[in-house]
Amino acid sequence: MSTPPRSPLEGHPPRSKLRLAEPAPTVSGSGAPKVAAEGVPTAVRPDQQTGDGRYPIAWLTITAPRGATPTATSICACGRNLFAAGHHKALALIADHTDHKTRCPLRTTQERTAS
Repeated sequence: MSTPPRSPLEGHPPRSKLRLAEPAPTVSGSGAPKVAAEGVPTAVRPDQQTGDGRYPIAWLTITAPRGATPTATSICACGRNLFAAGHHKALALIADHTDHKTRCPLRTTQERTAS
């Protein structure tokens, strides 16, 4: 008794039985592929959400895992990038970040032009 030769990949049919997929016929029976589903707009529409012109300028990131050293990072679009590690230093940086809101040249310029 001889066993038939196995394909190199077990569980896969031999390559001679594989064939390429063909587009499914449309409802009308023609073989032309359907471009878009019915009711789906084909043109890209502009974003319906219109902003009020505001965008973030400064970010304050605080990390205080239980039992670990708390850290804080203060980043601003004006170039400010400060980091503090430790309870007292992180609290001081948080207070300084809050104070920076009133002194930031980007923020004061925007508020003056808005009024």
